[in-house]
Amino acid sequence: MPERVTVPAQRRQRILQAVRSGTAHVSELARAFEVSEMTVRRDLHALERDGKLERVHGGAVDTVPERPFGEIALEGQEVKDRIGAAAAALVQDGQTVMLDIGTTTLQIARHLRGRNVTLITTNLAALDELRDDEDVEIVLPGGLVRRNYRSMVGVLAEEALRQLNADVVFLGTSAIDPDLSVWDTTMIEVPIKRAMIRAAGRVVLVADSEKFSMSGVVRVCGPEELDLIITDAGLPAGDRAAIEDAGIEVTIA
Repeated sequence: MPERVTVPAQRRQRILQAVRSGTAHVSELARAFEVSEMTVRRDLHALERDGKLERVHGGAVDTVPERPFGEIALEGQEVKDRIGAAAAALVQDGQTVMLDIGTTTLQIARHLRGRNVTLITTNLAALDELRDDEDVEIVLPGGLVRRNYRSMVGVLAEEALRQLNADVVFLGTSAIDPDLSVWDTTMIEVPIKRAMIRAAGRVVLVADSEKFSMSGVVRVCGPEELDLIITDAGLPAGDRAAIEDAGIEVTIA
């Protein structure tokens, strides 16, 4: 569900966030923000004039490169490892697991090593982690490779996920808002996340507590789609109360 941002300055900031996740096309931005393509072009022109992005045919690219996956993976490793261990402990032998992209979900893959499970993932870092593990059966949906963030995206991946089912999906996120909606900064990844949610019997969100104070660009889903949130002890008491009031289980790793 797109979010309508009517204030130009706010919308331009969201557009800049979207472009910073890679090349963004005018038509995609117009749909995401529920405005006309002409409005998007004016916003892109203003952002280019301010030196914040570079316009290209049909869209724009960021003048600042996306941060490498390996760099992000080094941040908060201890917390991510604890969350990954708690998530993997939920998985029973013989189950089918869907694993979203991200550095926290990578830790789940590491804790699934040696387990008799089937793993469906678009996370190429998880593939690298488990490719030599003969106990884990790995299913790759295919698609376009995002090399910098080590993931697969696009219509091929989306269509493949529509043909699959899983017992549980472990979902990553860029941000969680006060209403407990899940947000992402990378528009091209959002359809993959939504397809995984539809394909799984149980939806588990893995997110360190800092994600509750961050913002995203595109809404992935609302709290009604979530069964469990796994986070760390830094979660503010108010956010924990909101999670429980929404009927969502919470695990503090």
